[in-house]
Amino acid sequence: MRKKFNTSFKATELGARAAIAAISDHIRAFWLTQDQADGVEIALAEAINNVVEHAFAKAEPGDVRVLCSLRDSQLDIRICDAGVPMPDNRLPPGLAADVSVAREDLPEGGFGWFLIRELTSDLRYDRCGLINHLSLRFDFETLK
Repeated sequence: MRKKFNTSFKATELGARAAIAAISDHIRAFWLTQDQADGVEIALAEAINNVVEHAFAKAEPGDVRVLCSLRDSQLDIRICDAGVPMPDNRLPPGLAADVSVAREDLPEGGFGWFLIRELTSDLRYDRCGLINHLSLRFDFETLK
């Protein structure tokens, strides 16, 4: 069994929201369980929102392309954009934030890459020419 879905959107908050909803609808139709689809949606939303917020922070919103492929029990998602590259051309470490501090001292952000790393089976970033390629892989033991 092989299922594919591709979409593109403008790197804006509204564009990201619509793309995440469309992709989520399609992956739920890929025979993922509710828990599997929820985990993919969280990681996908974090990754896409990072593209909008950081890759195009100081530029006009560009196009973002998302390619999804489910083969057997493995879902691959590739997010491509022409925004600025990741710092040092590497993925952020995504370390867990220290939540043992007082509530008012909790960080406002910094949880996204940790969540993405926890929810994916494999995560890769490449900069090819002027294009960022972020690949997320999800391995499932079974599908619904």
